[in-house]
Amino acid sequence: MSKSWLRILYRAFCFISLIIAVYLVVDLKVSHTLDLKMIAVFLLLLSVILWGIIEWKLNDDIIREQEKELKMYELYIQPMEELVKEIRSRQHVFDNHLNAIVNMHFTVGTYEELVERQSEYIKEISAEGGKQYLPLLRISDKILAGFLYSKIVSWGESVETEIEVLSKEIISRVSEHSLIEVVGVLVDNAYEACSVEGGKVRMILDSRQDRLIFQILNQHDKVSLEEIGHFFENGYSTKNGEKGSRGLGLYRAKAIVQEAGGEITVEQNELDGGNFIQFTVVI
Repeated sequence: MSKSWLRILYRAFCFISLIIAVYLVVDLKVSHTLDLKMIAVFLLLLSVILWGIIEWKLNDDIIREQEKELKMYELYIQPMEELVKEIRSRQHVFDNHLNAIVNMHFTVGTYEELVERQSEYIKEISAEGGKQYLPLLRISDKILAGFLYSKIVSWGESVETEIEVLSKEIISRVSEHSLIEVVGVLVDNAYEACSVEGGKVRMILDSRQDRLIFQILNQHDKVSLEEIGHFFENGYSTKNGEKGSRGLGLYRAKAIVQEAGGEITVEQNELDGGNFIQFTVVI
């Protein structure tokens, strides 16, 4: 018998038992045969039923949490495996580049020409990218790493991405799926803000006192303090200050963070001659 059918039968048993118990009490009351002993038996039976319902509810919540964690694992471990494969393939390419640089002196006539050729070659291979993925291999939370990698790859070269890892051991006080929900909202908003005219997204990962510290910055025109104050309102969108589905994400993210005893803040910073919106989550 499946678990779903067992849950249904257990609920039916508790419901029928409660109806029978109430019926017996009413019947005994009407027939004037209700005494303290019967009341004690009824209360005992009722407490057993209520305890069973509470126990079932707690177990059901635990199972649901475990199912969500498993889905997160299945969803983002595969991108992490793809990341490892890509790094390994790039290692072979790097070895080939290294051999080409080492043996370049056989194809040139002077030392000055060798230096020039090697410098040009190094600049060319450095422009190929891929270095932004390397910090993700260092963090302990492989689901978070796989999630961030999938986001970076999905946006491709349209947005320049930079990742900085300050702590390899990433620890958070919330469940994995709640963490992905909060980080996902911030990452999606950052990339969407840069998608129109391109730009730069910077992520910083750190962990202190068993809490994740996640910062994400994206290039954006300056916004007023009044508009920043509306960011976390239910349904508020930065697009013309209208109500929309995008605003639901920040509102939900803030609720999750506050429920976990963390905090989420937003500010503006001048970096590299441009304005950046910065969100910081401690959770």
